[in-house]
Amino acid sequence: MLKKGFIFVFACFFAQVVSAQNASVIKNITKDALENSELEHLAKGLLDGIGPRLVGSPKMKQAHDWVTARYKTWGIPAENEQYGQWRGWERGIAAITMTAPWAKTMAGTQLAWSPKTPKGGVTAEVVILPFAPDSISFLKMAPQMKGKIVLVSMLQPTGRPDDNWEKYARREAFEQMKAERAHNEDAWNKRITNTGYNARNIAVAVEKAGAVAVIGSFWSKEYGSNKIFGTSTKKMPVMDLSLEDYGLLYRLVEAGKKPFVNIVAESKETGMQPTYNTIATIKGGAKADEYVILSAHLDSWDGATGATDNGTGVLIAMEAMRLLKKWCPNPTRTILAGHWGGEEQGLNGSRAFVQDHPEMMPKVQAVFNQDGGTGRNNFINGAGFLHGYHFLTKWVKGIPKEADVSIQLAFPGEPSGGGSDQAPFLTKGIPSFYMGTNNWDYTNVTWHTNLDTYDKIVFDDLKRSVIITAIMAYMASEDPEFASREPIQLNDNQKWPEPVPPVRVGGID
Repeated sequence: MLKKGFIFVFACFFAQVVSAQNASVIKNITKDALENSELEHLAKGLLDGIGPRLVGSPKMKQAHDWVTARYKTWGIPAENEQYGQWRGWERGIAAITMTAPWAKTMAGTQLAWSPKTPKGGVTAEVVILPFAPDSISFLKMAPQMKGKIVLVSMLQPTGRPDDNWEKYARREAFEQMKAERAHNEDAWNKRITNTGYNARNIAVAVEKAGAVAVIGSFWSKEYGSNKIFGTSTKKMPVMDLSLEDYGLLYRLVEAGKKPFVNIVAESKETGMQPTYNTIATIKGGAKADEYVILSAHLDSWDGATGATDNGTGVLIAMEAMRLLKKWCPNPTRTILAGHWGGEEQGLNGSRAFVQDHPEMMPKVQAVFNQDGGTGRNNFINGAGFLHGYHFLTKWVKGIPKEADVSIQLAFPGEPSGGGSDQAPFLTKGIPSFYMGTNNWDYTNVTWHTNLDTYDKIVFDDLKRSVIITAIMAYMASEDPEFASREPIQLNDNQKWPEPVPPVRVGGID
């Protein structure tokens, strides 16, 4: 049976539990991180200078090269390791304009890998995805969509976040709105499933019906925030529209006003492109063939600039490596930073690294993965290691009081199944930890959304995460012991995660 877990909250008092030599390194790292941080400079270079980092895009390769170059300025060797190929696609200018019954420039985004429009765009009447009782009936209704622009998302009953309703509305009105929304969601899900398709591929069905474009709206339940992903249509552009403008079009169609929209979407197919991981190395000394890995995926969706998913994780790892190289240039164990490609498409970069370096995996002391947004690190799950309490608490005790943080440790925890890049390492039994963070409304506001931009970064919190990451890596590197890999005994409904092969050639059918 699963060993009963417990929570241990550790307020950081380092002086009593580390050696004088370690204390000196920790003091220097902490002071430098707080007083001479390069985080803002790095963020401007990566997020504003390069921008979004969609796998297979020119921006993704530019980001890999930029990270490599930055490491080399700090005297840290770094290289791009190719692990596969992905469909190349380059975003261009896109615009959505309602031309009737009145003129309005609308707020929208072309989805990744969406086909471009002809020169001048496409202009057509907007219709709502028809309701069909079954997939056969849906095929018979296809002529209704031919030559049209089709709306494929439900009409939201409100554009206000739930916390706004909870703050100002009568409780009965709030409950009524939630009930109406749940009813609408059930009805719309039935509309989609009756077609024989699902929300992810309904655009393909509409394309087959002869439509000229699809418009959806994946609202994130926060003001102005929509989640932006990709599409697999071949000829027809697919756009995501703001809740406000989408609702306007939907209501006009319902009212029989026959709205017309012009869509211009410029993008470029660039053929299959190489995909990479960027690996930076601080060579170890006495135990150079053992490793501590700082992990943070470099790729992003491209509705914004991927600031908190996962630009902040990359910045933390890079700044931690800079400080480690400066104040601990000769660690006992080798310290690596892995900036993975293709995480958003299934952890492909980290899975490939684990698969491509089998000789290294038995010698990895620990992996610390950053993928939780801009908040300061405040929680670490023991990941299902029976003796995790023994080694994690040793490393956490190195964090000084100047970092002004408390780390909550959950033991023994459970191994994660695949949400982020710690998972591929766990399949090899490696102590691999997701560095939990203060939330900062990450899930609704910035995660995969059009609002994931530089201005959402909280640099004060990021500096604390840098200190935590650098010092835990340092403590793990200098620990005389090799961390135990003995797992807990899982119950009958659980199993240790198993290896999943990476997709090495992707983005094509």
